[in-house]
Amino acid sequence: MTTSQAPLNQALVFEVAKNNLHKTRFVALNIEQPLAENEVLLRVDKFALTANNISYGITGESLGYWLFFPSDNDPHQWGRLPVMGYADVVSSNNEHIKVGERVWGFMPMATHLKITAGNISKAGFSDVSPCREGLSPVYCRFDRVSENPFYQQKNEDYDILLRGLFTTSWLVDDFMFDNQYFGAQQYLITSASSKTSIALAFTIKQRGERPAIGITSTANRHFVESLGCYTKVISYEEITTLDPNVSSILVDMAGGKTTLSSIHHHFAKQLCYSCRIGATQHGDIDVNDTMSINHLPGATPTFFFAPTQLKKRSLDWGAGETMKQMSVSLLHYIEFCRSSITIAHTHDIDHLNEIYQDVLAGTADASVGQIISLNK
Repeated sequence: MTTSQAPLNQALVFEVAKNNLHKTRFVALNIEQPLAENEVLLRVDKFALTANNISYGITGESLGYWLFFPSDNDPHQWGRLPVMGYADVVSSNNEHIKVGERVWGFMPMATHLKITAGNISKAGFSDVSPCREGLSPVYCRFDRVSENPFYQQKNEDYDILLRGLFTTSWLVDDFMFDNQYFGAQQYLITSASSKTSIALAFTIKQRGERPAIGITSTANRHFVESLGCYTKVISYEEITTLDPNVSSILVDMAGGKTTLSSIHHHFAKQLCYSCRIGATQHGDIDVNDTMSINHLPGATPTFFFAPTQLKKRSLDWGAGETMKQMSVSLLHYIEFCRSSITIAHTHDIDHLNEIYQDVLAGTADASVGQIISLNK
């Protein structure tokens, strides 16, 4: 439910109740006061909304996602979910950042975002606001579009829909490869219809070293099979039909306790690595229930933190080469997705909550990517 309707022609941000993700509200933003030193005002042009953003809300307290954009009014009860988007600089009190610059990065579901700019380079700059202290610098960074050699205007919608989650998936595949797959012969990927899972299956298939079994709901099975990037697709009810003697890596995008337990008990010691990422089955999740999770048979479930592997590869190969490899792979993935994922544009601010509730409930069409533009 939404506690307030969105006023027209006003700077706004969409907020979510931390203890009840179904409860939302629009809050007015004060963007009229003069900018302090190094402050920059961004006008959010467009952002993508996916199940991955719901995961940020579910793990917001444990993994710190609520800290990126704290609410100005009752931050203990309300939060602002991070999304990936494009924005334009409309006001700047930093001599190195000019009005009119277009940037890509992490932002709230809002019309505007005020940041304190620092760590400025030719390629981009960071938000060094006090609330960012201690958070991963990767998520505080804004890329300058004019300096991105892989930027293509025609790809913008797919870029904000896919780049963040593709980066995570690319790094998961690289992490497993880097660790010789922990001795496993196959991947098991839950929530196989989610865009993060699809990206992972795509990168796994591109590497061509291990098969990937997609696990999804019966309703999404046909769509997942049509993608052609999974070696095999099964429903959650069919987990026990899999051969328990095949050593496996679980990449859990669903997060539900029932599914996690079922896979761990079925494969037991043959589960060589259990990688936790998403939380699409939010109705069956208790992020604080570490005791029962840590005592499951097989490998101990471990949250994957993408910046750690990104930092390792940047040290191994250099930051430039690492970004080049990911960017080239992303371009191939975008072309793959054009035939399987269509883009739906929304410009009506009061329609945002309806889309959000569909994504939250898991009823959103997996073959449609939602791009929101609150300033249009």
